[in-house]
Amino acid sequence: MRELVAPALAIAVCVLVGNLLILAVGQQPLEVWSVLAAGTWGNGYGIGQVLFKATPLALAGLSVAIALNAGLFNIGAEGQLSLGALATAVVGLALPRSTPWPLALFAAIGAGVIAGAVVGAIPGVLKARFGAHEVIGTIMLNFIVLALINWLVAPGRLAQPESQSTAPVIAAATIPRLSSFVPALGGSAASLAALLAVAVAWLTHFGFRRTTLGYELVAFGLRPAAAEAGGIRAGRVIVVAMALSGGVAGLVGANNVLGYKHYFEAGFSGGIGFMGLAVALLGRNHPLGILLAALLFGTLSQGALAINGVVPKELIDVLQAIVILAVVAASSDVLRRGTR
Repeated sequence: MRELVAPALAIAVCVLVGNLLILAVGQQPLEVWSVLAAGTWGNGYGIGQVLFKATPLALAGLSVAIALNAGLFNIGAEGQLSLGALATAVVGLALPRSTPWPLALFAAIGAGVIAGAVVGAIPGVLKARFGAHEVIGTIMLNFIVLALINWLVAPGRLAQPESQSTAPVIAAATIPRLSSFVPALGGSAASLAALLAVAVAWLTHFGFRRTTLGYELVAFGLRPAAAEAGGIRAGRVIVVAMALSGGVAGLVGANNVLGYKHYFEAGFSGGIGFMGLAVALLGRNHPLGILLAALLFGTLSQGALAINGVVPKELIDVLQAIVILAVVAASSDVLRRGTR
């Protein structure tokens, strides 16, 4: 039951503050919440949009959780997922058009995972080899990676003329929309990448509880000195955990590039990597909890559009900030594990 205290507190504070803000702008809370519910879970298109927006948040949250389970704080998911998405797009458009669908998807998604893993492994190596704190390393690397992407995605390099986006990937490298299988979802942007996020959550849960590597990561995260005394190599754990964390972040390109726009656009993430931290904390670092937390933030994001005609959509931004603050305040034990 203790694991539910932080999420329950965060949601309760969010509703309470939301009610006060709604009253402050002269509206009735019940009416606004009803409009938000109707615009999200009340119709097929809204459900699809919530799933679309929750998918990258879930992957970013799982990325952060992998590092946290090993006692590490990965603040670099923004750079990892951005370079991963760019790699996904570059490989997806470079493949011959005759490439079979399974092979094209595997190559494009695999490129994103590798790129994210490389960016994640760099601060891991710096910490294992030189003792550099991963928080500083990942934050600094974010700036470097995003600057590199801005330089690469420019006309005359990877971008198309007079744009900040790459050419579209080949058709075989695209991920089908969920509406192709569930017409009730309308023209929503949700794709089969949502199932990929669920699969990664299951693999994360299985890996931490049923594999030797997962045991080593968790053991090191809980008691580093005891784990080393038991024969677990600290340097290896740190590098592998950060690489895995970055690799999962690199999967975001599967949703936003292959499943939605079909090309990479500079600045597409909109802070998804940083929101992943809030998702991981609200989900109490548990894969199922992270999926539910991602759905909550996805609902708030889509709900902002639904309530825009009733109250300012910036209200949702305030509520998201309140949730994050409440989670951080109630999750000091989780934070301590990642800031030793």
